[in-house]
Amino acid sequence: LNFKMIVRCVYASRAATSLTSAMVEDILEKSRGHNPASGITGILCYSGDVFIQVLEGGRDEVCELYNAIVRDGRHTHVRLLAFDEIRERKFCNWTMGHVDLSKVNPGLLLKYGERAVLDPFASSGSATLALLDELVATATVSTRLA
Repeated sequence: LNFKMIVRCVYASRAATSLTSAMVEDILEKSRGHNPASGITGILCYSGDVFIQVLEGGRDEVCELYNAIVRDGRHTHVRLLAFDEIRERKFCNWTMGHVDLSKVNPGLLLKYGERAVLDPFASSGSATLALLDELVATATVSTRLA
């Protein structure tokens, strides 16, 4: 069997400067332009200055993209929350879906954290992924395809 291994990378970061909608649009636009050719899918969640992103695809492609994000001056405190070999993608419908968590029911954030704020730096990777799963299940993710 010669199948390509797929992986899921979940990371959190903080915006280096105040986050504007133009910055988020720029990140999403670049992702949607670059990711399909690399076979990468995923979602980007943001709230205040915090980002959580899930990247799924081939191991080399995901690692290269993650390394580029770590070097990107728009992000600080980039922290790897989870990195796993996976049998199938969770976020295959999005070249890069997105969620503005300021518009999410605070109860959902409370379900997975100590307070109703997004703090992936104080959460386990599995709790963060569970929150993202629920966001997808409740159709909170923007389904605007690239």
